[in-house]
Amino acid sequence: MFETSYLAGHLALGQVSRDLSLGDYVVDIVGAGALSWWLPGLIFLVTRFVSFMPGSSWTAFAVTIPIALPLAAGAGVHMPLMLGALMSGGVIGDFASPRSDTSIMSSMSAACDHVDHIDTQMPYALLVAGVAFVGSIIAGLLV
Repeated sequence: MFETSYLAGHLALGQVSRDLSLGDYVVDIVGAGALSWWLPGLIFLVTRFVSFMPGSSWTAFAVTIPIALPLAAGAGVHMPLMLGALMSGGVIGDFASPRSDTSIMSSMSAACDHVDHIDTQMPYALLVAGVAFVGSIIAGLLV
């Protein structure tokens, strides 16, 4: 029962983004002639933040995919690069979030304090996030 309602909530968020044409709105704000090399890095950071707050990468995907993919098409950014940056940011934010179900289950199954678990995984998450961010900027310059 929970999985069905959880999935329905994500689909509803994505549908709201599409119905409001948020992707087209963001393209109009940024402009088609924008410097496209920084957009994968920006989308990485935004998706990372969106997934970190609720602790769910799927929520971040549902919110940001309908916005980021039209932005990539409008700005001339390589679509797989933008999708890769988006998904990387979502997964990193989910991994680092103390509210994530995987973080909670990991600390419970290891029988350790949840705050200690988050403190020990945060340096690794920040290192990987930094490398991924720099990689998305470099890829944006090269592609």
